[in-house]
Amino acid sequence: MSRKKAQLSMAEIKRHSGTSPKKTRKRGIPTTRRLMELAVAEAFTGMRVNHGGPFGAAIVRNGQVVATAHNEVIKTNDPTAHAEILAIRRASAKLKTFDLSACEIYATCEPCPMCLAAILWARIPCVYYGCTRQDAEGIGFRDSLFYDIMGGMKTAGILKISRLGRRECLKALREWIRKTDRTPY
Repeated sequence: MSRKKAQLSMAEIKRHSGTSPKKTRKRGIPTTRRLMELAVAEAFTGMRVNHGGPFGAAIVRNGQVVATAHNEVIKTNDPTAHAEILAIRRASAKLKTFDLSACEIYATCEPCPMCLAAILWARIPCVYYGCTRQDAEGIGFRDSLFYDIMGGMKTAGILKISRLGRRECLKALREWIRKTDRTPY
């Protein structure tokens, strides 16, 4: 796909995103549109080499790109290898911290529940996304099932969840709280 067509896709993504992030243009700091274009480029890269679905992400701190990634579920046979998860892992490794609260993430699609949870665990306070979960469902991705389960609307016949061995499991939690050298997160 030509650069011109990729830019048309960006316009379409922005139109459907429901948000219009403030553009900034300080010396050396790319606009939010350009940052989203990096995520889109990642999506095309991964998809075209069959690493996974058409999803990309970029993590930015103070206007500087820290990490980019694309979906690698097929390449790695890892169902958690979504673009946002991989970008978080790379950013955390590069910055040597699990706390990415000074960062923002640009994702080509609304984060699925797993990615949203990872974003929350990483403390990323700002998410910009292009396509909606409905857009993803329209091309065969089943995020709505996960939203239904997480929302308590559906579990019967899909997932069995049972509590087991609480007394033994609590021992690890109690030891954790007594540790004087623990790192809270």
